[in-house]
Amino acid sequence: MVVEAPGDQPVPPAAGVLPAVDDAPARPPPSAARGSRWAWIGSPVALIPLLLVVAVAAVLVAASHFQDFGPSFWSTDYNFLPADSAASSWGIGAFLVGTGITAGAALVLATVLSLALSISIVVYLPSVPSRVLTILTNLLAGIPSVVYGIWGYVILAPYFALSLEPGLRDAIGWIPGFGGPASDIGPHGLLLAIVILTIMIIPLTTALMREALRGVPNDLLEAGLALGATRWEVARRVQMRSARLGIGSAVLLGFGRAIGESVAVAMVIGAVPMLPASLYAASTTQASFIFYQLDSAFFYPVLLRFLVEIAIVLLAIALVVNLFAQRLTQTEIATATTVGGAGGPAGR
Repeated sequence: MVVEAPGDQPVPPAAGVLPAVDDAPARPPPSAARGSRWAWIGSPVALIPLLLVVAVAAVLVAASHFQDFGPSFWSTDYNFLPADSAASSWGIGAFLVGTGITAGAALVLATVLSLALSISIVVYLPSVPSRVLTILTNLLAGIPSVVYGIWGYVILAPYFALSLEPGLRDAIGWIPGFGGPASDIGPHGLLLAIVILTIMIIPLTTALMREALRGVPNDLLEAGLALGATRWEVARRVQMRSARLGIGSAVLLGFGRAIGESVAVAMVIGAVPMLPASLYAASTTQASFIFYQLDSAFFYPVLLRFLVEIAIVLLAIALVVNLFAQRLTQTEIATATTVGGAGGPAGR
């Protein structure tokens, strides 16, 4: 115990005497006590996204019964015969190839452009131009996909068919994919779909890459500059290397957006369920084929079941890609929290 001296100065306890301890249990803060009453609401609400995914998957599986899944389902032989459904063939190989070409090529272009935009915004541009460019990039994400499709069909398609694609075929036709027969050139095709998809996923990938670069601690950047490195060397060797997981998650999420786009791609790709001979040829993707055939599928149950099975494959791919991207994002946050310390995020 503590004895008060006449001058109100505390006197330390004598040797061997322990101070008195209050045996009363510690009370939680009032805010914590009030919050605990409603904590039970969080658990079921947090399960809603999982329940929705499970419900969607269950409905799709129940509608398909996996009837067409088999070796022939993964072939490129698709031929629906309304008069003789039993003789029809249901291969999704052409749809998978179209999805892979459009989403993969668009992702490569979008990654390069988004990384250039992000580095410009975070590293080089002053605060005012950086904010303006950020706002303009974010505005692209708010444009409906049908607007991109109409713009591509009305504005870009004639230019591609009359000028760009013939010029590319004559100049670099020796590169695989850029040659092919002249009959492939037209107002619809893979190349136009790739350009539209690139523009559509740039806002998403740019925003995620920008935040990943800004999350690099200032201490690392200042240390690199203090050692005599240029701003580009710091951005390339320090900032991009530290934010590589965040950049990787941005790429994966952009791929998930690209493979699921249907309306805009359906308006410019041509909806031809065949393997393309070149990038100028009309083709189709999984999502755009579902969009094209959904109205007819209600009159043909076998076609509707086939579309449901395509949707199951598309859902599985999207779930795997998004889960892997979320894993990278969580790892990036944990790393930034551990390494950053008191340095704080960098950037404007």
